[in-house]
Amino acid sequence: MNQGLEKIEETIKESSIWEKIVNFLEFPIIDYTYGTGNDASEIIFRVRHALTIIILLIVTTYILRWIKRVVTRKMPSEDKAKFNTVFSFSRWLIYVVVILIVFDSIGINVTAIFAASAALLIGIGLALQTLFQDIISGIFILVDQTVHVGDIIELEGKVGRVEEIKLRTTRAVTMDNKVLIIPNHLYLTNTLYNWTQNGTTTRESVTVGVAYGSDVQLVKKLLIQAASSHPQVLKHPEVMVQFTNFGDSSLDFKVVFSLSDSFNARIPQSDIRFEIDRLFRENNVSIPFPQRDIHIINK
Repeated sequence: MNQGLEKIEETIKESSIWEKIVNFLEFPIIDYTYGTGNDASEIIFRVRHALTIIILLIVTTYILRWIKRVVTRKMPSEDKAKFNTVFSFSRWLIYVVVILIVFDSIGINVTAIFAASAALLIGIGLALQTLFQDIISGIFILVDQTVHVGDIIELEGKVGRVEEIKLRTTRAVTMDNKVLIIPNHLYLTNTLYNWTQNGTTTRESVTVGVAYGSDVQLVKKLLIQAASSHPQVLKHPEVMVQFTNFGDSSLDFKVVFSLSDSFNARIPQSDIRFEIDRLFRENNVSIPFPQRDIHIINK
């Protein structure tokens, strides 16, 4: 008899605990009603809904990690870094889709949620418009490989060496060792010059004018000598001199040469100008200054 009573008491206690668990799971975290009359709708978000979302997000995370590990297993390190950047953005989109699917499956009216927060979503969308432009542009850059880390680029008159490419911004260092943060959407709205797209070797030049009556063949010889003697100028392709124009006060020449590091081209160009000035002085070749004839008419 006593054993029967004990079993009944245990059953009552167990059922009481179960009822508490059920009540806890059914507790409404959000209970919101919008609209009036027949158009009224109610959004109820319970504890069990939150637990379901958390469990599914954990499962989704492990599945995405497994997919990422399988896909990047045999990828080169450079491609793997690009894939990881794009994958990190796609992962959040997948999370949002999972949450929306869960909302719809557990009976929460997703349309009602969007309708209730329409004004807020419009405001957020307008505020984040540039952000999404940057992110989409970053994905395009990573996918079509128009810019790589180490490339020397020119954008809006600013020149820098790319140090890091992220989804929203590109980090570059200028010739003056200043950090340049470039929003990625500028790549789509401006003309981008990639100095090293075809390789690290670039053609640079120095222009100079000499006085009328100078020996142009001697000038050509001295310009080639000045450029070829610099240690950073490549032997191939050879240094070339162009007779560019008959100027107002001078005969204009351009000496063209190749460098393996165009990012620091200003230093070799300056050294070559110093050498041109020295050779011209030694060989009596003058660099003229602008001259104007002024005629005064007395009336």
